[in-house]
Amino acid sequence: MATIPLATNFDGDFVLKLLPIDSANTMDELAAAAAENVIGIHVHDQPGKTLRVRKQGAAEPYARATTVAEAALEPTECVEIYFE
Repeated sequence: MATIPLATNFDGDFVLKLLPIDSANTMDELAAAAAENVIGIHVHDQPGKTLRVRKQGAAEPYARATTVAEAALEPTECVEIYFE
């Protein structure tokens, strides 16, 4: 496993954040890690809603169990995190 820095764009936040994430982490784990730096600080929590991850500009999110390695995300590539 390797640490990959990804740019994260959390829906409702006003700034991109660089998040170091392990290539073995799933999209759910990536979303949870990104949420730690945003929910309750820049974005209100939405209990009962699921966080989803998609590549910036993509219409569909990744499957929740897809790993960062399986998604073939490159260092500093941007992903969008949003409540579904």
